[in-house]
Amino acid sequence: MDGHTGSKLKHLLQAVPPGFLVDTAWMTRRAVSRQSVSAYVKRGWLERVMQGLFRRPFAHGENLEVRNGWKIPLLSAQWIMRHEFHVGGISALSLRGHSHYLPLGGSFVLKLYGPDVPRWLLKLRMDARVVHRSDALFNGDTFGVEDTEFDLSDGSDSELASSPWRWPIKMSSAERAILEAMDELPTSESFDTIDTLFEGLVNLRPKLLTALLEKCQSVKVKRLFFVYADKHSHAWRRYIDMSRIDMGRGDRALASGGRLHPLYRITIPANLMPKEADDGA
Repeated sequence: MDGHTGSKLKHLLQAVPPGFLVDTAWMTRRAVSRQSVSAYVKRGWLERVMQGLFRRPFAHGENLEVRNGWKIPLLSAQWIMRHEFHVGGISALSLRGHSHYLPLGGSFVLKLYGPDVPRWLLKLRMDARVVHRSDALFNGDTFGVEDTEFDLSDGSDSELASSPWRWPIKMSSAERAILEAMDELPTSESFDTIDTLFEGLVNLRPKLLTALLEKCQSVKVKRLFFVYADKHSHAWRRYIDMSRIDMGRGDRALASGGRLHPLYRITIPANLMPKEADDGA
């Protein structure tokens, strides 16, 4: 191996922590040729994961659970290859500690929002089912998406407690995530699931919520938000300035066989109707 190739390899290894992934496009941008990639694979400095995707081998063996996990691929895509997308909706709420409100069973669903989710991430075999969602709800605006720090290592592998494993995940705030989740009603989420989640959202930030509702492109989502907000009546509800939010005009049909909410003019399941409406029925 000549010095020029060795220099490229040195820079590649400095940029990619053990176990993390890079794709052909990333290496091409760094002037690493296909011949060099083949040589790195042959020498065991890179592992071929799938066509066009490679892993830097783990330094001290590997944990099968870690190898099949979704976190390293996600962090690789966001921080090494710099793809622009975020974790949102139900997935973000679950990762923020609201998983105990969700039904048990089935694999973890990783919902990714944005225009730049890499194709390999959608195809890669791992311990999560990846679902790609549009970011049209906020017209491509990333307001309310945060770099979220939390412990990814669960203590099962000391190597993964090192600095790269603690890179934050680009993820919707709880305030944005609940709006993204409601956007999936009634086809991909259930009214009861959203109702149960909403019950636990006691610490939302009203200023951030108001700004997000102003930016939200869906009249359906905005009306549903207030249906749930009024039902659960958390302390933050009284601080949301509805005069700044465009609620649209006319009735909206949503739930088949549902009832029309008297204030927000959207059809919803009967159990979400305000008590005074039920009493007057």
